[in-house]
Amino acid sequence: MSISGQTRLQELWQKGKDFLGVEHAILGGAMSWVSERNLVAAISNAGGFGVIACGSMTPDLLDAEISGTKALTKKPFAVNLITMHPQISDLIDVCLRHEMSHVVLAGGIPAATDIKRLKEGGAKVICFAPALVLAKKLIRSGADAIVIEGSEAGGHIGPVSTSVLAQEILPHIKDVPVFVAGGIGRGETMASYLEMGASGVQLGTLFVCATECIAHENFKKAFIRGNSRDAITSVQIDPRFPVIPVRALKNKASESFMEAQRTIISRHQSGELDMKEAQLEIEHYWAGALRKAVIDGDVDGGSLMAGQIVGTVKSELPTQEIVDNLIDQAIEYLSTE
Repeated sequence: MSISGQTRLQELWQKGKDFLGVEHAILGGAMSWVSERNLVAAISNAGGFGVIACGSMTPDLLDAEISGTKALTKKPFAVNLITMHPQISDLIDVCLRHEMSHVVLAGGIPAATDIKRLKEGGAKVICFAPALVLAKKLIRSGADAIVIEGSEAGGHIGPVSTSVLAQEILPHIKDVPVFVAGGIGRGETMASYLEMGASGVQLGTLFVCATECIAHENFKKAFIRGNSRDAITSVQIDPRFPVIPVRALKNKASESFMEAQRTIISRHQSGELDMKEAQLEIEHYWAGALRKAVIDGDVDGGSLMAGQIVGTVKSELPTQEIVDNLIDQAIEYLSTE
């Protein structure tokens, strides 16, 4: 008896849908300045799962962003918190006050105490795992779901490609949902990871040129013009001073980051900054450079964080259409196997 592509798709990501409480197990990647109330609500209203990028927000700003998102959608959405944020505890308080159903912890290995607080407050916790051993450790610490994100992704990335991570992790993690991210721009790819055992996917770059996204017209045009080879990783200039690589479209800001590193390393070596403070300075640099591009439209002096899949972004489309296209492609792929 043949099974339709639509039925097969529902079967493959039922676990992810149930976990998120959505129609389609598609998370929106948390992109600073981009993943705010308008895009987050649009993704959730389209049947996916929007995620607010807290980034360097203060607790008051996050509080307002959650309230603003709730005014635009009644569907589930999450908040992404950066684990090294100096006010992480206060940000968790904000999420618990708003009774957030899901919280994503990113940007480092989260403290077990933070996971525990969120879970005790009723939230499901989603964590990023760049390797199998860490995925298992996070699950033991209480993570309710895992995201594995390959080096094809935009923004902060690890060194291993999505396809390798999927083969390393998916066969061995069955007790919690695993969402695959990085380099996904079509429904066929999405469906193939589901067939490998993923419970859903996370997409960021594809949503930047959504009609509802508030990113500056110049920023969107840079994405539409860009190709996969333009999305390069930042260079670490001193191995004694580890910097998480960032993938972005090449421009003048890519070069200015090198100078920013030299300045921060010099301040660290002189004793002005300890290692954590220096890393936060780097984060602040990226937050400022990204704001320049996304909000102000300075595509030369700002950071154009983008995944390699940027080459497939050819026009501005409504979020609903982006999601519908992915679903149609996945169903067609699964129907013709």
